[in-house]
Amino acid sequence: MVNENETPISDLDVLAGTPRPGRWMARDGVLENDHPLNRVFVPEGAPAPTVDRIPLYEVYMRMAEELAKRSTCARLRVGTVLTDAALEHVVAIGYNGNARGFPNRCDRDEPGSCGCIHSEQNALVKADGSLPRKVAFVTASPCRACAKLMVQSDVGHLFFREAYRDTSGVDILRDAGVSVIHYTRWQRAWP
Repeated sequence: MVNENETPISDLDVLAGTPRPGRWMARDGVLENDHPLNRVFVPEGAPAPTVDRIPLYEVYMRMAEELAKRSTCARLRVGTVLTDAALEHVVAIGYNGNARGFPNRCDRDEPGSCGCIHSEQNALVKADGSLPRKVAFVTASPCRACAKLMVQSDVGHLFFREAYRDTSGVDILRDAGVSVIHYTRWQRAWP
């Protein structure tokens, strides 16, 4: 029987061509989370890993949620945290709002054209462009323009909490080979 946080594999799928029975599982219990640090090989008969403390992915997602509280956008407050591929360094943060030195409010009331800089844009312009395979944690899935900017900036994984009204940005990222994870499993745990 395969439970929700495990993926059965054949002998040929195992590390470095060393065949042995077992399965790949998600350390955080979220099968869709294919980030390399989240995958663990469990030999046949061994117990599944348990999640007994808050996963680092959830920590970064909550940081993005806290950043969103600084947003000055009247319609949708969004926060972004960018890390390196090893999840060891926060390389940039962002939230949506007006440009530095401008009034802390939207320019217009029209949805999608309020004049605010998006949180992803705000974070990506602060990040080292040469840093490979950045990981983005965003409170809402990106719009089309932000998705293209993420592809161009070499974001390898996107974790998001809520779906934006137009989900075509997610399609753009997936088409470009970016791993997209709708990360909600631990949202209410570890208050």
